Amino acid sequence: MSETEELVYEDEGMDKVQIDAMQIIMFAGDARVELKSAYGQIAEGHIDEAQAYIEAAEQKITEAHHVQTEAIQATIRGEQQDYSLLFAHAQDTLMTIYSEIIVAKQLIKVFASYEARLRALEAGR
Repeated sequence: MSETEELVYEDEGMDKVQIDAMQIIMFAGDARVELKSAYGQIAEGHIDEAQAYIEAAEQKITEAHHVQTEAIQATIRGEQQDYSLLFAHAQDTLMTIYSEIIVAKQLIKVFASYEARLRALEAGR
């Protein structure tokens, strides 16, 4: 997040925990959008294209994870952070979409295996 974006959030009365939570939710949401595209490509049998969308989703979820990790490290350093329902929701969203990435990767393996078997059958093996 740029310094300007952070100032906008501060102008709206958001504290650091809320800003972090919104960043996590946005990055994770972007990852979910990429995953939806990946699922569509998997369904059409376009494994390479699906893989590219999954890689993009992984990049977004990694950005979300970095924000979460920094917040955790701040707590370890002794910075006071009150409980935030919004941050708990952000963490839940992060982990849910991370799990979806794992499922998508497994789907690619399954469908790639089916495609290889179909090609072998069509080749008369």
